[in-house]
Amino acid sequence: MGLFDRIKKSLFSNKKDEEEKVEQEKQVESEQAEVEAEVEPEADTKATETANESDEQETKLEETTETNAEEATETVSEEVEEAPEQTKVEPEAKPSQTELYEKGLEKTNKGFGARLNAFFAQFRSVDEDFFDDLEELLIESDVGFETAETLTEELRNEAKLQKAKSRDDLKRVIVQKLVELYDENGDEEDEKLRYSADEKPNIYLFVGVNGAGKTTTIGKLAKRYNDQGKKVILAAADTFRAGAVEQLCEWGKRVGVTVVTGPEKADPASVVFDATQKAIEEKADYLLVDTAGRLQNKKNLMNELEKIERTIQKLAPNQPTETLLVLDGSTGQNALMQAKDFDKTTKLSGLVLTKLDGSSKGGVVLAIRNEMKLPVKLVGLGEKPEDLADFSAADYAIGLFHGLV
Repeated sequence: MGLFDRIKKSLFSNKKDEEEKVEQEKQVESEQAEVEAEVEPEADTKATETANESDEQETKLEETTETNAEEATETVSEEVEEAPEQTKVEPEAKPSQTELYEKGLEKTNKGFGARLNAFFAQFRSVDEDFFDDLEELLIESDVGFETAETLTEELRNEAKLQKAKSRDDLKRVIVQKLVELYDENGDEEDEKLRYSADEKPNIYLFVGVNGAGKTTTIGKLAKRYNDQGKKVILAAADTFRAGAVEQLCEWGKRVGVTVVTGPEKADPASVVFDATQKAIEEKADYLLVDTAGRLQNKKNLMNELEKIERTIQKLAPNQPTETLLVLDGSTGQNALMQAKDFDKTTKLSGLVLTKLDGSSKGGVVLAIRNEMKLPVKLVGLGEKPEDLADFSAADYAIGLFHGLV
């Protein structure tokens, strides 16, 4: 079963559910009206009896008023004393992963939805102009030029095959093809961060340009593993950026894990050597290595990455387990170009996309999956440590496309 079939209910059932809800409300109102119509005649016949009974009840009420007043006063005072116990604040429920994705991708979802609605507001007929404009819309939505071109061609054939002519039919076909294209280039097992209990320490090397969020990602991941009871060590191998070592040390204090540092302007490879040695001696589960931000066209810095990898392999021949490129998801197509260039010079095992909650550029995942065949392993969907989520193709697709049809 494909991804589209698995998430079809989440993507397309909202509208149907709303219609059913409205229908049920109308039915309830109709039944209530019938009941009220039957009750009215009975009410008239009972009115006289009620009036006679009320005189007797008034006398009894006067007799019990004083007693009830005293009891009420005592009850109120007891309630006032007990009131503080009723002001307990319930802990905030932790959102499900699907809810986390929907919230984190809200801007992307709304941006794509607004463009799609504006596109269909000018819709007249399914002709060549329609598909040219659709291709332009997809490029603007950061799915990438190659992806937009492939998708438009497939949609051209699919629309004819399904005889889709109405706005709703065409919207459905567009979203369906986006999800299917997104799914066919993914591998669920490959998207998980690799871990081997027999190959400790599992070393994750984080690379990327300055400002992408490498250090923050490492800190959040360290907290996750530390909370799971794993032994984690951090290596501060970004010895170039001012404040980088201090930032990682601050995360180490906050999370409660060891950070290996070197002297100021130390050789990054020497810091990694010390950290790897320590991780082996202490039988750490994870060693997370922060490296200096580097542009993919700076040859000396790219050579430095190779040196770091060679240094690790002197002590741990089968490492690193993961070499992860951290990309700022809010940069859209720039992130795709960075990934392509880094992949030429460094053997990457996967990607981390950060800052997706603050932008409408989440469509870039479609381009990365379609054009690079490189798995996304983690996504940053908010500022809290728990907002760094394992990548889930189904939840990501729901976050991107829910409510659009």
